[in-house]
Amino acid sequence: MEPTVRIPSAAPTHIRVPPELEGLRRLAYNLYWTWHPKARALYARISSAGWARSHSPIPILGGMVDWAGLLDNPDFMAEAHRVIGDFDRYMANGADHWFHRRHARELKGPIAYFCAEYGLHESLGIYSGGLGVLAGDHMKAASDMALPLVGVGLLYRNGYFRQTIDADGHQEHRYPDYDLARLPLTRVLGREGDPLTVAVELPGRDVKVDVWTVQVGRVPVLLLDTDNPVNDPADRPITNILYVRGREMRLHQELVLGIGGVRALRALGIEPAVWHLNEGHSAFLLAERAREFVAGGANLDGALAQVARNSVFTIHTPVSAGNERFDVDLVRRIAGPILDGDGRPNTGGVPVDRALEIGRGSDGDQGQFDMTAFSLRLTNGANAVSKLHAQTASSTWEGIAPHGIIPITNGVHPPTWVGGPVRDLFERYLDADLDDLDGSTNATRWWERIERIPAADLWAAHLRQKRELAVFARGRLRAQFARHGEAPRFLHELGDALDPRALTIGFARRFATYKRSGMIFTDPDRLARLLSDQDRPVQVIFAGKAHPADRPGQAVIQEIFGRTRTPAFQGRVFILEDYDMRIGRFLVQGVDVWLNNPRRPLEASGTSGMKAAENGVVNLSVLDGWWDEGWTGDNGWAIGGREPLADEAAQDWNDAMDLYRILEQEVVPEYYDRESGGPPARWVERMRRSIATNLWQFSTTRMLHEYTERLYLPAAGIEVDQAAQTRG
Repeated sequence: MEPTVRIPSAAPTHIRVPPELEGLRRLAYNLYWTWHPKARALYARISSAGWARSHSPIPILGGMVDWAGLLDNPDFMAEAHRVIGDFDRYMANGADHWFHRRHARELKGPIAYFCAEYGLHESLGIYSGGLGVLAGDHMKAASDMALPLVGVGLLYRNGYFRQTIDADGHQEHRYPDYDLARLPLTRVLGREGDPLTVAVELPGRDVKVDVWTVQVGRVPVLLLDTDNPVNDPADRPITNILYVRGREMRLHQELVLGIGGVRALRALGIEPAVWHLNEGHSAFLLAERAREFVAGGANLDGALAQVARNSVFTIHTPVSAGNERFDVDLVRRIAGPILDGDGRPNTGGVPVDRALEIGRGSDGDQGQFDMTAFSLRLTNGANAVSKLHAQTASSTWEGIAPHGIIPITNGVHPPTWVGGPVRDLFERYLDADLDDLDGSTNATRWWERIERIPAADLWAAHLRQKRELAVFARGRLRAQFARHGEAPRFLHELGDALDPRALTIGFARRFATYKRSGMIFTDPDRLARLLSDQDRPVQVIFAGKAHPADRPGQAVIQEIFGRTRTPAFQGRVFILEDYDMRIGRFLVQGVDVWLNNPRRPLEASGTSGMKAAENGVVNLSVLDGWWDEGWTGDNGWAIGGREPLADEAAQDWNDAMDLYRILEQEVVPEYYDRESGGPPARWVERMRRSIATNLWQFSTTRMLHEYTERLYLPAAGIEVDQAAQTRG
C-alpha cells in the first residue's frame, strides 16, 4: 500500500507566484507548515505584518508581495529552496518509515477515518476542542509515519463560535463567516475532472454535497459542504456550524457526514481496508455500507456482519452529554426514508425499525436512538482513550459491545506542541527528529537521555517560553479590557501583567462543570495568601469555552472572571478569552504547572497535560484519564487518591484541601528552592522526568502503533504477531 492516498483536486487560480517560487504555493496548500517552524518563518519573512494578522500563508501569498525584491534576495531564495526541498523530500519519502517496514504489504487499502471535527490549525476553525485536536494530531502523526489514511469530516463555513467575555463576565458568541479562498482548501475533482458533488437523500429531496480537501502532509482530509447553490436555501446551512444546538439540524449533519462521506470515497474509487469511526457522530456510515451490501444481493444480517468485520470505533467520554442520542420519532422522520429506501428498489439497507433496535442504549430507553450503542454493535473492535476510561466504558456499555472495549490511551503530536526553544535543545543535545519519532535513527530513544541537556539550558529555554507567553497574554488582555472601556492607566499597567519570574499555573479546557474549573477558589482567603506572597509569588491563568447551550459552564466562566476583578486576585489571576489552538500552544509551552482537577472518573483522557509535559511543564492533576497511568511520583503531583467518595461535595472539599496542601508544602517551596540565583535544581529534575516519562508514551506515534496493530490490522483480516509488536 502506498504511503499517500492521492485525491485529485483543482489547483487554486487566485494565488499567483513567480515560477521560481512555485513551491511556496504548493506548500501553502499543505498543512505541513503548521508543524514545521522553518516553513512558517519563511512566510513570515515575506510579510511579517500579514503573518501576525492571519498566521496562515494563503492570505500572504494572495496579498501585495514584493516578488521582485524577494527574487533578488539571495538569502531568502536560498532559504526558500531549502524549505521547499525539505517539504518535497518529506512528501516523496515514506517507504523507510515504521508502517512500511512492518505492515505495508499486508494492507490492501487505506484507513478511512471519520470524525465530526478536526483541530489542524487555528486558521481553519472546524474544531471545538479536545476531540478535534486529537483528530488533527492523529492526521499529522499518520502523515509522519506514512500510514495510508484518508480523513472525512464536514466543512463548517461558520466554524465553532468565537468567544468574547463582556465586562460582567458573560460569555458572548460570534460565528465567523470564513472566506474559503483564504483557507488551505481545494475543490476535489471527480473521475471526469469536474468538481465532485455527491447526493444524500433527505425527506422529499436530494441534498447536493460538495467535496473539498485539506492536505495534512501525506494525509488528505475530505470535507463535505452543503452550501451548494442548487440546494434549497433551507438546506445550504446544514454543514455551516459545528455542534449546532438544534437536534434536528444536528441529525441532518450526521446523516451528511456518515452517508455523504461513504459516497464521496466511492465516487473517488477509494476502497478502504478499514473504517474508523472516531466517536458516534458518523455512525450512519455503517447503515450506508449495509445498504450497499443489500443492494449487491446480501441479506440484511449478512450485510451487517460484513460492515462490522472491518469497522472500528473509538469512544471518547463517559459523560452522557458527549454520547450522541436522538429522539426515535425524529430519527424515524428524518433518517427513516434514506434507511428504508423510500420505497425505491435496491436503495434501502437497514430498515429504520431495525436501526432503532440496534441503536438502543445501555439504559434500554426505547424512546432514544443512541449513536454510540449503534456504533458499538456494528463494529469489529472498539477502544477507550485511557486505561481507566476502558474500565468505566466497559462497565457502562456491558452487554452492548460484543467485542469488549480495549484501552488505547490518547497521545499528542510533539512537533505541533513542543515550543521552539525546547525543540532546539532536543535537536542540539539529543539529535532528535520529532518528525520521525519511531525512526531507526531514534532506536536509542533519545527522550530517555534527557539528562544530557544541561540544567541551565533547559531552564533558560523554559524561561524563554514563559516570556513568550507573557508577551502574548498581555496583548490579548489589553485588547480584551480595552473593549470593556477600561482607562488608559489600567491598560498601561497590563504591560507588566503575568510576571515571568513568578510561579505560573495554567488551567485551560472546556468549562464543563465536572471539570471543576473553580475548585482552586474553594477557600479564597487561603488562596489569596498563597498568591500574594511577596517572596514567592504565584499567578494563575485560565482559558476555555463553554458550549453555547451550557449555562452552568458559562456561569463558571463568569465566576472566575469576577474573581480576577477583586482586590484579592487582581493581577494574580487572569482569564484569556477565545481559547483556541494558538492560545493552547502558548499555555502548554509557557506555564510552570498544568492544573487539572476533574471529578474522577469523568475525564476519559485529557491531552492538554500531555502537551505541557513534553515541554517540561509539570502536571498537578487528579488521578483521572491519562494522568492515572502517566504519574510516576517524581514527574508531577497527584491530587487526592483513586477511590472517590460517594458524597460529591465531600470529594470536592477533600480534593481542594489536598490541592492547597500540595501547592503550599511541595510545589511552591520546590520552585523557589534556588542557590546563588541559579535554576531550581529539584524543579528542573522534575521537568526532566516530565519529558522523559511522557514524550513517547503519550505521543500520537505510540498511539498509532497501537491503533495499527490492535485495531486496524485485525479489522483488515491481518494477523499480528504479538511478540513482534513494537515496544512502544
